[in-house]
Amino acid sequence: MEKIQDALQKLRIAIGRFMLGRNGMDQLNYALLWGYLFVCVVRAVVVAVTRSLIVGRVFDVLLDVVIVAILFRVLSRNLPRRQAENMRFLDWWQRTRRITDGAIKRHKDKAHKYYTCRQCGTLCRVPAGKGNIIITCPKCGAKIQAKT
Repeated sequence: MEKIQDALQKLRIAIGRFMLGRNGMDQLNYALLWGYLFVCVVRAVVVAVTRSLIVGRVFDVLLDVVIVAILFRVLSRNLPRRQAENMRFLDWWQRTRRITDGAIKRHKDKAHKYYTCRQCGTLCRVPAGKGNIIITCPKCGAKIQAKT
């Protein structure tokens, strides 16, 4: 038992030494890994339903590309470039989450209606159930005729 533990300890140290100065797993790699698992499930369902070898091969190529990208990013020694990629992904992810969270909150808000100004894109909130009204954009002053 001790020989196995010693061998595992040596392996752990060797892997740690090998990974020094490499990128490893970051948020973008985790997202790619979740995407890989999702595509695996979709592939299994689609191939089971269609029984098509061509569709299976297309999914296989896509999965191969994703796993190569993950391995490339994990083993890369170009840390500034991988960190910049990760930051761009995180910026996009934060923006997407903010937009979807806001849309969910607006959908749940039954006391107000939301309109977007055509001039500047500002989101204007007005009380619901007031009939036909004219909304003045607080940012640019444009008039919006709307029914609440």
